[in-house]
Amino acid sequence: MKYDIILCGVGGQGVLSVAAAIATAAASEGLKVRQSEVHGMAQRGGAVMSHLRLSDETIPGDLVPRGRADLIISMEPLEALRYTEYLKPEGICITAKSPFENIPNYPEMDSVLSKVESLPNSRLIDAAALAKEVGNRRAVNMVIVGAASTYLPLPEESLKSAITTLFTRKGEKIVEMNINAFSLGRNA
Repeated sequence: MKYDIILCGVGGQGVLSVAAAIATAAASEGLKVRQSEVHGMAQRGGAVMSHLRLSDETIPGDLVPRGRADLIISMEPLEALRYTEYLKPEGICITAKSPFENIPNYPEMDSVLSKVESLPNSRLIDAAALAKEVGNRRAVNMVIVGAASTYLPLPEESLKSAITTLFTRKGEKIVEMNINAFSLGRNA
């Protein structure tokens, strides 16, 4: 089994927390994990991208080859489009629907969403609305993990356990909120 993921978004959206949750769950299942990250001025709203490779065999490198990603997980629709060249023909693209308009010439939103929807296997998630339901708009990233979870080769409970591990130091309420965000995303 081999499963390659591209994670992307904008600095501050929690892309690296998404990668950490999935990588932790995969490791707990005995899978080998390789990861590479690119931080483009992340604290100033720059692009953030991570390659995440999971396998039950040795993984030859950290980077997902173009045209080989099983899944793109994006926190923002324009960033999802930026990395579609990595997606294999039958690959899946899951992205939050709401834009992060960090550039003055951000393309017209209907056009961006239309391009995402034109991908063979795409899902637009109203993650902002679901995060609002759990009481914290910063939970968008765990909503997206939940939405992606039905496509990941990992049990739901391993992902929930990884989320618990990731947020335990922030307290029980934060853990519960993120687990609820995950569940809402999974059911979206």
